Amino acid sequence: MQKRFLPLLFLFLCLHPALRAQFVYGDVLPDAPALSERGEHAVGVRSLTITNPDQLNIAAFKEGEIPTYDRPLKIEVWYPAEADAAATLSYNETMGQFPDTTRPLIPFTFLGRATRDAKPKAGKAPYPLVVVSHGYTGSRFLMTYLTENLASKGYVVVSIAHTESTFDNAGPFTSTLYFRPIDIRFAIDEMGRMSKSGSGSFLSGLTDANNTAIIGYSMGGYGVLNVGGAGYSPGFGGFVSGRTGGSTAINRHLIGNEAYPGADPRVKAVVAFAPWGKKARVWDDEGLKNLSVPTFFIAGSEDDISGYEDGIKAIFDGATNTERYLLTYEGARHNVAPNPPPPEALAPGLHIDEYLRYGDSVWDTRRMNNINQHFITAFLGSKLKDQDNAKYLELPEDANTNKWEGFKPRTAVGLTLMR
Repeated sequence: MQKRFLPLLFLFLCLHPALRAQFVYGDVLPDAPALSERGEHAVGVRSLTITNPDQLNIAAFKEGEIPTYDRPLKIEVWYPAEADAAATLSYNETMGQFPDTTRPLIPFTFLGRATRDAKPKAGKAPYPLVVVSHGYTGSRFLMTYLTENLASKGYVVVSIAHTESTFDNAGPFTSTLYFRPIDIRFAIDEMGRMSKSGSGSFLSGLTDANNTAIIGYSMGGYGVLNVGGAGYSPGFGGFVSGRTGGSTAINRHLIGNEAYPGADPRVKAVVAFAPWGKKARVWDDEGLKNLSVPTFFIAGSEDDISGYEDGIKAIFDGATNTERYLLTYEGARHNVAPNPPPPEALAPGLHIDEYLRYGDSVWDTRRMNNINQHFITAFLGSKLKDQDNAKYLELPEDANTNKWEGFKPRTAVGLTLMR
């Protein structure tokens, strides 16, 4: 009887639609926690370019002079849509890093679950706004597992391609240091402008920029914390000025400087994945104490880029004047935020960093994606939608010895949550 059963089981596995379907980034694994599932909305996506006029051209400075230019930013916008929730599309991405000749640019595609240029679903608008900032270098498509997921739950999500900070345009690091908070604030400005009634944009009436969350990874974390009120230290300002021919442009981001605006009042929640900077003395005690927006930190305990005890956890410990959480993946390094590695990154002969910009050597990236979806859904829901998600956030610190609400039996392992 067993011999007859095995061929039938094989046939079932081959023919069952749900089992034949291709795994798309962000889809839930069997051990995914409760809130990682997609929401009720189908998702639309559009590409736009916004331009911030008359900005300092940090990348072009010479002999102490910094010219100005109109700074273009490509953005990707995901939103609740009148569309097929099961529809898939291809995102165009680039592997490699320009101008590094050892890592030539190689285009590739990967699948998402959204519909290009779909009609917005206006029935429950305005939706809260979420602005996403990638690392150095990075891409606006680096976290589609999360951007699509949040849009399906009733958010308008904007991911910025930071000029001079992307895989295909890796400009000087000083440009990223200066522009990251500026780009984030400007994206909120533009979304507010385009969402006004009569703007002529598809976003008219769709989102509320006064009810915004900002999410940043690595250098994006560096940026979102500044926009949340954590001004950079005067010592760091001196370091950056020394690398830009004596320019004091960075001073506009420093704690105690009259030009620094402090926390953006439109921002109600911050998510900081592996934020860079503490080891580089970006923040002192005063700067961290001025972080005033509720913040959810996510880190790997073995982060060798931003640091953990002397990096991300030190930021968490120093931000004493706001509600904050620190989710830690025990044993993980820096890559706690991105999509999984694409199949193309596994090709023999490629630079290993094409894989390591996505993958972790301990954790399954798809598993981390699901856990991120769960906790960010709980956190943003509580801050932007007044949802009572305390049972998912007020947890015992150690998942290895305690039950965590929302996790299936035997699946909450290798995690800690400090609050």
